[in-house]
Amino acid sequence: MAQYDRQTVSGRVGTAAAIDEGLRSHMLRVYNYMGIGLAVTGLVAYFFAQWAISSPAVAQAVYGSPLAWVIMLSPLAFVLVLSFGINKLSFPAAQATFWAFAAVMGLSLSSIFLVYTSASIAKVFFITAAMFGSMSLYGYTTKRDLTGMGSFLFMGLIGIIIAMVVNIFLQSSALEFAISAIGVVIFVGLTAYDTQKIKEAYAENIGREGLGKLAIMGALTLYLDFINLFMMLLRLFGNRE
Repeated sequence: MAQYDRQTVSGRVGTAAAIDEGLRSHMLRVYNYMGIGLAVTGLVAYFFAQWAISSPAVAQAVYGSPLAWVIMLSPLAFVLVLSFGINKLSFPAAQATFWAFAAVMGLSLSSIFLVYTSASIAKVFFITAAMFGSMSLYGYTTKRDLTGMGSFLFMGLIGIIIAMVVNIFLQSSALEFAISAIGVVIFVGLTAYDTQKIKEAYAENIGREGLGKLAIMGALTLYLDFINLFMMLLRLFGNRE
C-alpha cells in the first residue's frame, strides 16, 4: 500500500512537472510571437513614416484622404478573421494572418512619427514595456482568480470605446485626457487578466491539437493590450512635434 502511494505521488509530481514545463514553453512561444509582431509593427511604422516625411505627395495621399480611414480600420478586419476564423485556418495560414496584421497595424500607427518626437515615442515604449512586463508577470504568477476583475475591466473598455467615439465629434482635450488616464488603468489590468486566461486556456487544451494556434491567439491578445497601453501613455506623456 505504501509502495502504491509512493508511486502515485511520484506520478503526480512527474505530471505536474511536465505540465509546468509545457506551460513555460507555451508562454515563451506566446511572448515570442508577440515580440516579433511588435517588431514588425514598429519597423513598418517607422520606415513608412520616413517615406511619407520625405515625400509630401505620399503623406497627402495617405493621411489627407479617405485612405487614412481604410488604413486605420483595416487591422480590425485581421483581428476579426483570427478571432472568429482561427479554427478554420491552418497553422501556417494563422501565422501569415498574424504577421500581416502586425504589418498593417504598422501602417496604421505610422502617423505617430509625424505627431510625436522620436525621443518621446522611445521613452513611452520603454515605460509601456516595463508596465506590461510587470503586470503580465503578476498575471502569470498570482494564485488569485482575476475573473471578476476581468468582467469589470471589460465593461470599462466598452465605456472607453464609447467615449472615444463621442470625442471624435466633441474634440475635448479634457475628455481625451480622462480617456487616456482611465485607459492606462484598464489595459494594465487587462494585461494581468489576459495572461492568466492564456495559462488557463493552455491547461484546458493539454494534449490536444492546435496549441500552435492557441499561442497565436494568446500573442494577439497580449499584443493588443501592449499597443493600446502604449497609445494611452503616448497621449499622456508624448511630446508633440
